[in-house]
Amino acid sequence: MRHLRKIVILLVFAVIVVAAVLPKASAQGDLGSPDNPIQVYFVPSVESSTIVTGGEVMAAALQEATGLTFEVSVPTSYAATIEAMCAAPDSSMGFIPAAGYVIANNRCGVEVMGAAVRRGWPVYWAAYIVRRDSGIHTFKDLEGKSWAYPDAGSTSGFVFPSVELSKAGITPGEQVEAGGHNQVVLAVYNGEAEFGTTFYSPPAMPNGAWSIGDLPEPYDLTVDESYVGEDGNLYVGDIQILDARNNVRETAPDVVDQVKILRLSAPIPNDTLSFGPDFPEELRQQIFDALVAFSETEAWATSIGSEDFYGWSGIAPIDDATYNVIRDQFEVLGLTEEDIFN
Repeated sequence: MRHLRKIVILLVFAVIVVAAVLPKASAQGDLGSPDNPIQVYFVPSVESSTIVTGGEVMAAALQEATGLTFEVSVPTSYAATIEAMCAAPDSSMGFIPAAGYVIANNRCGVEVMGAAVRRGWPVYWAAYIVRRDSGIHTFKDLEGKSWAYPDAGSTSGFVFPSVELSKAGITPGEQVEAGGHNQVVLAVYNGEAEFGTTFYSPPAMPNGAWSIGDLPEPYDLTVDESYVGEDGNLYVGDIQILDARNNVRETAPDVVDQVKILRLSAPIPNDTLSFGPDFPEELRQQIFDALVAFSETEAWATSIGSEDFYGWSGIAPIDDATYNVIRDQFEVLGLTEEDIFN
């Protein structure tokens, strides 16, 4: 009888221990279930409706490949995207630009796993844009001119240009946070700002590829040479435009005739695929592999591969050290994340 009582006590103790452990294990196992979907965040650098639509295509492809459930969100700003990832350290993944990644990594340990490849390029550039009739011909001409930028967390739209302007001794006049790259182009187009800074991807050229050192606009422009083709894309002659001006072609089909690229910045590391610091390692690799496979399908071009979305041709592994150049930019400017986001 005494032995039986001991056995009962041991069984009760075992049940208590298991009950204490099981909820945690179950919660971890539930990540990616319909009740606990993986949170996928995109920065609002282009039209949110485009991101949501394309993001859902990606989520469906990833779910089919992995059996996991994903929930797509587009927070209201770059800062809000980082806050959302930090608030969900064990369940979030985000497609965030270089500067945003550096801040998120510093703030809560967000970790990079992959980076965009755009038409073979692991880097991209900032473009300084002005109206063709502005009388602005050199970098120095930007002194005192009103400046439209997308968001203070934008690498190409704000961080890199801020450093380059400062190094050149150029102090802009009024500064306008436009809310996105498309809005910057339209602000310059409409004369609401004298110059703007946006992302630049090289044009697609049928007779040879664009190379570093080439003109940002490698074509002889006349008023009648730019047009929106039957395929819906923006061209000058047979050269397809892929910089930020392309994204407003429906609103302003003559945007290339009216807005020119004054110059490009130094190369910038491409945007990232990053994960919350506590996101399970095995799921990271599974999702990354599924994204690589997805990038090789036609559906990719209707998602993050669309030029109206982020224009990623593919995705490749990358490490944190690549983004030290961004950290150096912050150091040169003496910027903190509060300076950028507040």
